[in-house]
Amino acid sequence: MTLPAFFPESRPVVLEPYRPAWADEYQRLAARLRAVAGTALGRIDHIGSTAVPGLSAKDVIDVQLTVTQLAEAGNLVAALRRAGFQQGLAWQYDIFHPLPPDSPELRKLYLREPAGERRLHLHVREAGRFNARYALLCRDYLRAHAPARQEYELLKQRAAHLFPASIEGYLFVKEPVFHLLYQAAELWAQATGWQLPAAHE
Repeated sequence: MTLPAFFPESRPVVLEPYRPAWADEYQRLAARLRAVAGTALGRIDHIGSTAVPGLSAKDVIDVQLTVTQLAEAGNLVAALRRAGFQQGLAWQYDIFHPLPPDSPELRKLYLREPAGERRLHLHVREAGRFNARYALLCRDYLRAHAPARQEYELLKQRAAHLFPASIEGYLFVKEPVFHLLYQAAELWAQATGWQLPAAHE
């Protein structure tokens, strides 16, 4: 398939079958983050597809660090940067169409792994904000609801087939699905009484 001009080829999209080792890698990473950041680090959670047993994923560990106030996260970010973690832009925003693109409910800090280490994404989000809750709600919904998990996996596989050489194209296809997934997850939360899970690693 010829890639549209607005999706230049970038790094390839490679989905791997679910690996139980991802959970073990997350545990080791969480312990390392605790050792690096100490009291500056609040809640920490494994999020994203590698946190959902049975779901194929890119081999990237996604971690959510929840802090009381993003504006006061300087000590945390400084400690991570001293340990070699690479910071993105000063502020980034998640995407959720019903909210303005610069809504405080979507704001976060973003860091990557130290140079030469395994791929990981650190999402620093503020407690009580939409994006922090969304990540945990959708993770738990996919863990609990096999039909939704299977259909989401099929969508990911087809998106990777359409755009095997462009992560931008892959995410372009996936983005609207996040919004549909959220609507289903909210109905599930209301039906089951789901609440924000207790903090654990």
